[in-house]
Amino acid sequence: MKTRTKVLGLMMAAVLLVSATIFGTMAYLTDTKSVTNTFTVGKVAITLDEAKVNEMGKPVNNDGAEVGLNEAPRVSENTYKLMPGHTYVKDPTIKVASGSEDCWLFVKVENELGNNIEGTSTIADQLEAKGWKLIDGTSNIYGRDSTNAAGSSEVVFDNFTISGEVNNAALAGYAGKTVKVTAYAVQADGFTTASAAWNATFGNN
Repeated sequence: MKTRTKVLGLMMAAVLLVSATIFGTMAYLTDTKSVTNTFTVGKVAITLDEAKVNEMGKPVNNDGAEVGLNEAPRVSENTYKLMPGHTYVKDPTIKVASGSEDCWLFVKVENELGNNIEGTSTIADQLEAKGWKLIDGTSNIYGRDSTNAAGSSEVVFDNFTISGEVNNAALAGYAGKTVKVTAYAVQADGFTTASAAWNATFGNN
């Protein structure tokens, strides 16, 4: 009887030991947390266009009727008939797209008509008047002293005039020549000047 009681006692002790182990494990305090990072991608986006004009440089609508400058649709290029002493509307305008990061704007002006573009305000004069400055070390790259935000725009120049001294022979040599304007944008972040932004990204282009 004693043996039986002893065995029963040992079994009870074992049960209590197992129970203590289980409850001891369950008694630990626990917690779990996580952090999920969502990334978006920045972008710099611009457009370049100019008012639609007829061959004489007069603003027109899509039907070809002359309109005010602000009423003319915007296009990516125009064709002109060159005449000595005549002034043509050409207003290339850079626009920073909605949602773009702040950026430095630059413009390259390639004038194949050379010195035969003149007027009361030359293209170079107009660039300067509108805040464009030649980037050091370049001959035709212009930038601005401040950056542009999304939704802003900058006019490069307004018009050009063919010299009244150009004769028929010289004028014939300008057939097919162009005045090409190219716009560039560089993120504002990381650069304190336009020259630094240009040299770091485009260099001698």
